[in-house]
Amino acid sequence: MYNSIATVSLSGSLPEKLAAIAAAGFEGVELFEADVLADTHKPREIGRMIADHGLRCVTLQPFRDFEGLPEPRRAAVFDRAERKFDLAQELGTDLLMVCSSTVADASGDHARIAADLHELGARARRRDLRVAYEALAWGRHVNDHRDAWAIVRAADHPNAGLVLDSFHSLARGIPTESLLDIDPRRIFLVQMADAPTIQMDVLQWSRHLRCMPGQGGLALVEYVAALMHIGYDDVLSLEIFNDNFRANATRMTALDGVRSLTALRDEAARAGNAAAATLPPRIGVERLDFIEFAASRDDAVKLGALFEKLGFAPGGRHRSKQVSLWRQGRINFVLNSEPDGFAAAHGTVHGASVCAIGLAVNDVAAAHARAEGLRIPSFEQAHGPGERTLPAVRGVGGSLIEFVEAGIDPEAAWMQDFEIDPAADTRGAGLKAIDHFTQTVAHVELLSWRLFYTSLFAVQAEPQVDLVDPVGLVQSEVLHTANGAMTLALNSSASSKTLSSRFVDYYFGAGVQHVALATDSIFATAEALAARGIEFLAMPDNYYDDLVARFGLDASLVARMRRHQIIYDRDATGSYFHFFTRAFERRFFFEIVERRGYAGFDPQGAGIRLAAQTRLKLLPSDAAVPMRAQA
Repeated sequence: MYNSIATVSLSGSLPEKLAAIAAAGFEGVELFEADVLADTHKPREIGRMIADHGLRCVTLQPFRDFEGLPEPRRAAVFDRAERKFDLAQELGTDLLMVCSSTVADASGDHARIAADLHELGARARRRDLRVAYEALAWGRHVNDHRDAWAIVRAADHPNAGLVLDSFHSLARGIPTESLLDIDPRRIFLVQMADAPTIQMDVLQWSRHLRCMPGQGGLALVEYVAALMHIGYDDVLSLEIFNDNFRANATRMTALDGVRSLTALRDEAARAGNAAAATLPPRIGVERLDFIEFAASRDDAVKLGALFEKLGFAPGGRHRSKQVSLWRQGRINFVLNSEPDGFAAAHGTVHGASVCAIGLAVNDVAAAHARAEGLRIPSFEQAHGPGERTLPAVRGVGGSLIEFVEAGIDPEAAWMQDFEIDPAADTRGAGLKAIDHFTQTVAHVELLSWRLFYTSLFAVQAEPQVDLVDPVGLVQSEVLHTANGAMTLALNSSASSKTLSSRFVDYYFGAGVQHVALATDSIFATAEALAARGIEFLAMPDNYYDDLVARFGLDASLVARMRRHQIIYDRDATGSYFHFFTRAFERRFFFEIVERRGYAGFDPQGAGIRLAAQTRLKLLPSDAAVPMRAQA
């Protein structure tokens, strides 16, 4: 199979789209007729542009409302087809794509439709062209690929074939097993699109919410695996209608397209025969090894003071660089104030920030190879003699994901680069592990970063939820490994005034907005942190007044929660206690969590937190709660 994409899937002018498609590594392009009509180049010039980019023009599409028309409109539509054949030849493609009709008075008689398709195929053959028939999910009489295939068989012309579109099939719940009955030689084009699994009008669903494979919830792996099983080995093309893609960077969307098809073909091949897979399997994470913060020398002093208040101990100094290791429980924070190198460059753009996340994986070489196969940029930092080298890839906002061999003794690995203080007290305030972290991204990039994680790592995606910010909605999607070693939330907002959008603007791009740290005793940790002088985010009294009524909690428990600004959620699996620190330099903040069997993330509590942080922005002197004074 080779990769193609329809021009309608991308933003920009036609020349911009073609350049991006070629740069991303596609081999083919579907020309959407509206893009041709809106361009100032002559059709032959467009055809030359396509060839000059090393692309093949897969098809001109769509040719609409063709079949089953009464005379004289039937004759007129065949005249229109001849003009489209002229255009196709000038563009350099041999295929015209024909959509099933939506015309109210078109005949639904399949024999009549097949006869029209046979004649169209005969006319195409005289031009050395082909036509491909597609069942639109909202077609008036033909909206099922099984009916389209029956019509193609009945038309019985070698130049008239079938178009399969995953969205049109799966949106209507047509069994994928039905693909096994199709002759792959008669499939002239396969179009792929994913979509969120929601209930809505299928036409509006198609026109606004399609997405790349791996960005939605349709069963595309099984779909492509069935095509492979019958021996289909031709073009696999993306046809995506999505409002965000029309606003996103053209090259970024095109690269996502190649990445999505590469991952999809790999997973489909693996489903049939693991030996047929072209990439190493998705990366499993054994542990989240460290989080690295970039900071200037002045910010490093302030951030180190915050770490100490949080109970972290300075557990080591780098042997040759201005880098320190801060530890508590199983948590490793690296604080990098080296004046040169990647962290310094990241800090120059973003200020004090998370610049890298270290993940322990079982096979670093395989992880790096999968990233390379998905066209995810790698990064190699200069290192001194004897220093360990951590293969890395570029992640959200230009940050790094660094791979650590899980099988190597972690303490020995740290000792290679750091002078470890064996006397450091890492018990601190009872924080034991990183529970999860949140990366906030621009709204138009949310699907792109979801694809980044789901194609690279063995993560599961939870259903997207909307968090209520006082001035808009924040879309949040949680991704996690099955073993719980890595959990992250991707947040974004279409509103320019929400906390998420302000973070992206203030931070100059996407990045980690908060890190959640786990404890086994939320009240003991809160008291320890209060004694150390940590300022907690204040929650409104009304919230606590409601807790007793909503959950039937004991009043004395709620009083303790109120005193420490702890919020709460409960479901069938258990209870969740958590509270938040003030943001460091209005950039990132920490959350302290205790889970008692609970696996969720308290979306209602997130709304309370967003409102509290919004008040903090407006009334900085009133929103902080100095817990030392309250305790």
